[in-house]
Amino acid sequence: MNTVAMNAPAAPRGRFITFEGGEGAGKSTQLARLAARLRRRGLTVVETREPGGSPGAEVVRTAILSGAAKKYGPFAEAMLFAAARADHIAQTIRPALASGAYVLSDRFVDSTRVYQTVFGEVPADALAGLERLTVGDMMPDLTIILDLPVEASVERLRKRGAAPDRFEGEPLERHRAIRDRFLALAAREPGRFAVVDASADEDMVEQVIWSLVEPRFLPAKAPAEPAA
Repeated sequence: MNTVAMNAPAAPRGRFITFEGGEGAGKSTQLARLAARLRRRGLTVVETREPGGSPGAEVVRTAILSGAAKKYGPFAEAMLFAAARADHIAQTIRPALASGAYVLSDRFVDSTRVYQTVFGEVPADALAGLERLTVGDMMPDLTIILDLPVEASVERLRKRGAAPDRFEGEPLERHRAIRDRFLALAAREPGRFAVVDASADEDMVEQVIWSLVEPRFLPAKAPAEPAA
């Protein structure tokens, strides 16, 4: 029996940070910037996304964002999101957190809470049931909402020039409803959410995010020893 291995302390649980918000708010950009800062502090970081984030979930992502699943109705689409999330948690998020890594996800459960009620009108109790089954104890430690006025969001998407996906191509009133619901979630859970103005330049947004993450999760640097 390997006594040393048995007595070795378990790695401390990592931290789980998610990025949410409307289309074009800069989630992918700011996630990558935060990941780079954390790595410069010597931390292990796993960057991921939803829908997707694991091989099985990426297959489901294609079906959802292409619109292929839309014809089966809103509840079927919600079930697909739940299946993808269960695989994502099992294959990517839970193992990474158990190893002590920081997991940064471009969207997670709050996008389902918002988009499935705005687009699919799935009953809230049905979504809550799916959430309990798939997420369990894997709720984020911090959720950063990048908030952007709808008109600015649409302009950013236009400048991208790429064909809109299943959600990007929806009318303005839907995008306004999405923004409102994200802000409502943040108001209900101020301990987990932080709303960041995404209309500022990227460097400023990055600094604001770092000012939220560093004091909350990173140990303070030891003071320098006085010179002899």
